[in-house]
This record gives sequence, structure tokens and C-alpha cells, in this order.
Amino acid sequence: MSSTIVETDRNIAATKALFLAFGAKDIPAIMEFLHEDCVVEFYGPSTIPYAGTYRGHEQCRRFFERVLSSVDIHQFDAEEFIAERDKVIVTGHLNLTARSTGRPIDSDFVHVITLKDGKWIRFRDFMNTAVAVAAFS
Repeated sequence: MSSTIVETDRNIAATKALFLAFGAKDIPAIMEFLHEDCVVEFYGPSTIPYAGTYRGHEQCRRFFERVLSSVDIHQFDAEEFIAERDKVIVTGHLNLTARSTGRPIDSDFVHVITLKDGKWIRFRDFMNTAVAVAAFS
């Protein structure tokens, strides 16, 4: 088996494990899969409590804590995992409720994840942020 196949399999496995930890709301387990130099980018206006760019382990921890304290997760389904070299692209669908308003967030998503040494070093989240803004407004 080539080293590229081994790397992509490892990257998909790490991503699936982090998603499981997220679903379990297990911050320490999530942190095990984040590189110490990780960057999280969630695009959208400040109306969304977790929107922004987070750099380094502690800021990335705050991102996941903010997400999990801001929404109730009813559905977070990863549908496809597409991997090449150091990238994993995940497509899926989510259904959340904004805790501050009780309004729904229902959207498809695409996550673009870059890994280094089997850990997430960059995470970019793309979803219908207009739906999230409406839910938090």
C-alpha cells in the first residue's frame, strides 16, 4: 500500500473520530485530534456566536466550547468524506437550535480540513450562514 493511501486513510479516520467526539460533546477527545498549531475558520458575521478565526490549541478549544454551548444538535450527519494528500473534504447536513432564541438552523455544510501528522491543523466551515444569522437574531 502506498504511503499516500495510508495517509488519506489515517486522515479520514482522524476526522471521523473527531466528529464522533463532537457528537458526544467531548471537548478533551476533540482536542486529541487538533494539532497544537491548529486554525479554525468559521465564516460569518458576529451575530453567530462562534463565527471567526481561532488560532492555536486554546482558541480552537474555545471555538468548540462556544459551538456546543450555543446550539442544541438534533442532526449532524457527515455524508461524504473525500480525501487527497493532506486534505479531507466532508459534506453533510445539520439541524440545530440556537439556544439563545430557540430558532432552528437547518443547512447543508462543507468542511475543508487540512491535517498534519494525523491531526487537524486547519478547519474551514462552510454552511448557509444566513440561516444561522436568522436563528441567532
